[in-house]
Amino acid sequence: MSRRKEPPIPNDLLDQLLAGDAASAAFEQGGLLDALKKALTERALNAEMDHHLAGDDGAGNMRNGYGRKTVMTETGTMAIDVPRDRQASFDPQLIAKYQRRFPGFDDKIVSMYARGMSTREITGHL
Repeated sequence: MSRRKEPPIPNDLLDQLLAGDAASAAFEQGGLLDALKKALTERALNAEMDHHLAGDDGAGNMRNGYGRKTVMTETGTMAIDVPRDRQASFDPQLIAKYQRRFPGFDDKIVSMYARGMSTREITGHL
């Protein structure tokens, strides 16, 4: 008798994410996976900004809204909001300034998750 392995993402959470939509719609352009990519990217960029503002060289510097950026991924284009600071000294590492392509993002996130990193650890790593 084989034991069933626990899924890495709880079924309750998946049910909440897929509520009201067909499961096949999650894989379409603009579907659930694209929304998750956008949310994770913006959260990582905000974490980078927090780290940047916490540094000693950021005295008197603070957030100054967001700039919109369109990035090409394997599944199509994605519009993201990149945080700005007042001194314009923030240089994001995840998607650098003037970078328009975001190659391999899906593969990187999936491989980190498959190796046992939690979503919090992945965000910290990014």
